Amino acid sequence: MQMSNPYLFETARGLIGQDIVVQTGNHIQQGLLTAVLPDHIVVEICQTPFFIRMDEIVWITLSRVHT
Repeated sequence: MQMSNPYLFETARGLIGQDIVVQTGNHIQQGLLTAVLPDHIVVEICQTPFFIRMDEIVWITLSRVHT
């Protein structure tokens, strides 16, 4: 499996276990980043895991408000 964006992958790995905000093309999601894999991240929102593909991510940052 090849990484679509190695810089995003490394940045996201440093945020595991923290509340984040991530924007995809159409949505902004906020939750706990629980896992980072080469092709997707896992964000837990209201105790439900959401799988977001790396190639869909526009930006990612730390959340200022805890979920």
